[in-house]
Amino acid sequence: MHSAKTDQVEITVKTQYEGERNRILNGPYVFSYVISITNHAAEAVQLLRRHWFIIDGDGQKREVEGLGVIGQQPIILPGETYTYNSFCPLSQEVGKMCGFYTMIRPIDEHLFVVDIPEFSLTVPYRAN
Repeated sequence: MHSAKTDQVEITVKTQYEGERNRILNGPYVFSYVISITNHAAEAVQLLRRHWFIIDGDGQKREVEGLGVIGQQPIILPGETYTYNSFCPLSQEVGKMCGFYTMIRPIDEHLFVVDIPEFSLTVPYRAN
């Protein structure tokens, strides 16, 4: 598990390799991840945008950005946690991801960026 805290918003990431059954005709290695976003601040926050940096084991880099996460722009009240699942296909057995969320405090419309900690994506037999 990986975690980071920025401006009283904590991001926790758990990853899992989805197994060989997801590889079809030498296709991608598929990893799932669960992101938990906990608001430790005294005011509500809203996730507006995501920006991911994905680096495959061969050094190939991709950026993915867009509105919200999984089609949502959640408002997270003080003390609450928002959790979602997603996935990332890689062409190699190893890789890594990191990024940031653009968030807003609705009470004063203050925009800020929350770091997503870097995490590894590694098939279990390559973990040693």
